[in-house]
Amino acid sequence: MVGKTLLAVIGIFSSLLFFFVFLSPADLTSRFPAFSLPQSAGCAASPEIRTRPPPLRVYMYDLPRRFNVGMLGRRRREGAEMAPVDRASLPPWPQNSGLKKQHSVEYWMMASLLAEREAEAEALRVADGDEADAFFVPFFSSLSFNTHGHNMADPDTEIDRQLQVEMLELLRGSKYWQRSGGRDHVIPMHHPNAFRFLREQVNASILVVADFGRYPRSMSFLGKDIVAPYVHVVHSFVDDNPPDPFESRPTLLFFRGRTVRKDEGIVRSRLTKILRGHPDVRYEESFATGGGIKASTQGMRSSKFCLHPAGDTPSSCRLFDAIVSHCVPVVVSDRIELPYEDEIDYHDFSVFFSVEEALKPGYMISQLRRIPKEKWIGMWMRLKNISHHYEFQYPPKKGDAVNMLWRQVRHKLPAVNLAIHRSGRLKIPDWWNRRR
Repeated sequence: MVGKTLLAVIGIFSSLLFFFVFLSPADLTSRFPAFSLPQSAGCAASPEIRTRPPPLRVYMYDLPRRFNVGMLGRRRREGAEMAPVDRASLPPWPQNSGLKKQHSVEYWMMASLLAEREAEAEALRVADGDEADAFFVPFFSSLSFNTHGHNMADPDTEIDRQLQVEMLELLRGSKYWQRSGGRDHVIPMHHPNAFRFLREQVNASILVVADFGRYPRSMSFLGKDIVAPYVHVVHSFVDDNPPDPFESRPTLLFFRGRTVRKDEGIVRSRLTKILRGHPDVRYEESFATGGGIKASTQGMRSSKFCLHPAGDTPSSCRLFDAIVSHCVPVVVSDRIELPYEDEIDYHDFSVFFSVEEALKPGYMISQLRRIPKEKWIGMWMRLKNISHHYEFQYPPKKGDAVNMLWRQVRHKLPAVNLAIHRSGRLKIPDWWNRRR
């Protein structure tokens, strides 16, 4: 027994000796890529070279203008509505568009693909779909809802429905849609009622949404889709450089907007009573008129904290108005999802309360008063540093909202490609969901 053990040990030792004597370090690294030999002291390791990835290659469908900029209300020559928009014919977003502006993400994403190529652009339009990483559908579904009848019983909603029908027919006839089942297509649906008649027919695509309040889990979810910021309606605070930013904002907490909302937004009416009686708290009923927006701009710029309670859906434009006003957001919403959260930590510049906490008399105000001046100034400085990520503009600039959204598209593509490749070879597509 001892003899057999000794022979085994000698055999193992002989094998190891042969391995290290007759195989060079180069053989080791070539045959075993994951294996690395220690470097000698005189051979310093080369520093890691981090390069910016090339821009995302995006194929944008050439759609007749009636699907997008034709809804902006500008008169054009006869027959022009059938021609797709190009860089030369792209109209500016209307100045006095009211609340339509806050859901205009679709316009800015399309415009970014029409702009001249910038060195720092995250996305580049390609003419050949076979060279594309993703496909953009420039159908202004949010503007279509806002233009063709807000009321579901309005006869004009038939125009919105017909546009959706025609859009779906066009996509189903595309070889690129057929090839992926629409998975690598990016479709903006920022308004909660956008594409409302046929949205379930395109639920395999990457949807660009404001939140998931009106989507069933089977249709839209965070792993597949992209949460985009609202386009802010107040003017950005570009010269916010007071000697003492904390003391320059005398109002502790500010809110101005509709106080009667549906669903989770019912918290707004209840907060009216809870926040009453605090001299440094402004909680005001208002509508989004020109005068109301001006008053909101002034109120946010003179306040330390800006309240963001849920509306009819978990999110609203107010959060992003606060960010560009450098007013620390106070978020009261149990189901809100936030843009770019894989890259930005909102705790650095925001305060969060559950609905239950916010409705405890005195609790929210007392917690805000306990935040030290030094911490608030840190949050204010962070807001100034990140607010450009929430700016929509044409032409786009490095790190602005539309470039951040294209980065989000890039982040979704590995899972998209996995699904496309698996579906192409599986004989039983849903076997994973059938497993025990």
